[in-house]
Amino acid sequence: MSVELVEAFLKQNKKDIEILTFEDTSTVTLAAESLGVTTGEIAKSLLFKIQDSFVMILMAGDRRIDNRKFKDNFNAKAKMPKADEVAAVTGHPVGGVCPFGLIRPIPIYLDHSLQAYDRVFPAAGAPNSAINLKVAELKELTDGQWIDVTQP
Repeated sequence: MSVELVEAFLKQNKKDIEILTFEDTSTVTLAAESLGVTTGEIAKSLLFKIQDSFVMILMAGDRRIDNRKFKDNFNAKAKMPKADEVAAVTGHPVGGVCPFGLIRPIPIYLDHSLQAYDRVFPAAGAPNSAINLKVAELKELTDGQWIDVTQP
């Protein structure tokens, strides 16, 4: 069902982008190996809970959240929700979380680390799926706000 949400989202946004399917792309390393790219080119989508709301941050796959920068930007500690909560909020399972076809609106933030690449590969709603996007297309499709929240 989750991949179908992504397909519907792409169709609604008039984007003819193929959803790539592999045996398993549920981790950054597995995704990079399957796609034949560096781990940095994997656009990692992370959901964070801030009090009773959520935000999604996309970052280069070889980066980690900088807790100080996160707190400075969101006035809260970075807290990741449980797997069942992630699915309930996004409509996507852990390993397939992406900013497309969300079942409810969530603010999307794009970490500046993505700007080091021309193309990136975010998940597409399942632990074995991804799509190939120019960073500008990712910005356009998510209407995400640029932010600096990762460790150098």
